[in-house]
Amino acid sequence: MKFALFFLWEQRLQPFGYKKIIGTQTSRIGGRKSLTPRELAILRLLSTGHQTADTAALLGLGEETVRSHIKKAQGKLGVRNRIHAVSQAIRLRMIP
Repeated sequence: MKFALFFLWEQRLQPFGYKKIIGTQTSRIGGRKSLTPRELAILRLLSTGHQTADTAALLGLGEETVRSHIKKAQGKLGVRNRIHAVSQAIRLRMIP
């Protein structure tokens, strides 16, 4: 089903020159940004079961700052929630 939809999408947009917009250098598409040491530390603590308040206390940060770091890490990893962020970071061997 997905292939059929992509094929239809490609057929519709081909006359508009969408390949000119994307260009031939596709290696830049889907590139992930690296996580900061603080984001990695927070994800490590989350992976060991710490809550936001615990993480904030351990790192000497405010809870809202910890939430902000989690949201930024989620965006960089391309995930939907904190559990997914931790599992993705483990899968990518960013955290043990």
